[in-house]
Amino acid sequence: MTRPTQRPLTLRDVSEASGVSEMTVSRVLRGRGDVSPATREKVLLAAKELGYVPNKIAGALASQRVNLVAVIIPSMANMVFPEVMTGINSVLEKTDLQPVVGITDYLPEKEEKVLYQMLSWRPSGVILAGLEHSEASKAMLRASGIPVIEIMDVDGEPIDCAVGISHRRAGRQMAQAIVEAGHKKIGFMGTKMPLDHRARKRFEGFTEVLAKAGIETVDQEFYSGGSALAKGRDMTADMLKRHPDIDFFYYSNDMIGAGGLLYLLEKGVRIPDDIGLAGFNGVELLQGLPMKLATMDACRFEIGKQAAQMISNQIQGTRPEKSVIELTPTLNRGDTLRSA
Repeated sequence: MTRPTQRPLTLRDVSEASGVSEMTVSRVLRGRGDVSPATREKVLLAAKELGYVPNKIAGALASQRVNLVAVIIPSMANMVFPEVMTGINSVLEKTDLQPVVGITDYLPEKEEKVLYQMLSWRPSGVILAGLEHSEASKAMLRASGIPVIEIMDVDGEPIDCAVGISHRRAGRQMAQAIVEAGHKKIGFMGTKMPLDHRARKRFEGFTEVLAKAGIETVDQEFYSGGSALAKGRDMTADMLKRHPDIDFFYYSNDMIGAGGLLYLLEKGVRIPDDIGLAGFNGVELLQGLPMKLATMDACRFEIGKQAAQMISNQIQGTRPEKSVIELTPTLNRGDTLRSA
């Protein structure tokens, strides 16, 4: 897929769409108070529908671009994204480009606000997590006229280019390994959906394979906020009380999985003989646990690296041969998922 070349939107475009003068549009977008509420609303609505973002450096630079790459991610507390940033920086540090990070907390409205502010400074490119965005965010990205690389996910249609893994395929692969190991009473624990779209897609792929094997999860629990390790312990304890005969726990990420693992070891559960466990992400920080948690490497560093390379290449005038790059995660059985 190729992105059609688009010129950046101007005040004239907003003026024509709203039916008011360019001078009035300028006053509204600069926050001047000498405009009627009705006119202000008309201008702001037209600008939003067009995806127009005011140019804060207009006239300051001949190129109308700064050597910044906007990197918009859900969280820096999540162990996943620092590794993505390391991959991005490994490429950009060899160029004149500098990443600038915005955090969305998995909230579409916050992503829209961060994107608006980032694009107003006319960066040279955008790297942002996920394929799901508000209509206003999509409009801004399409109208930006710069390379847009969506990362972490390829289960959907990108605005421009995408680098990531298929989370549905990852969920299916893990479910197949669990079924082949002989487990039938499976509990799932994860972050609240649908805000975490990638976790949701893994869960969809996971339950799809279970259904084909005639298996349903015996219980599901979701959390938001707080310590992931503590949540993993608490949710595992609660689910085990509800279902003492459960024989496998699948966690949407390694951190809550580690909490569950520590709880079960504390209770003297034989792992994986009595109960098996698996997480997702392949977090290196957890290598020091008493047992290695079964997991999947989400290719985080490579995703960041390839996304940054695509940005750098496009700025130099080279379009990628593929608009979507799908990487393949590796399943690691660790000590908690027995072989078939």
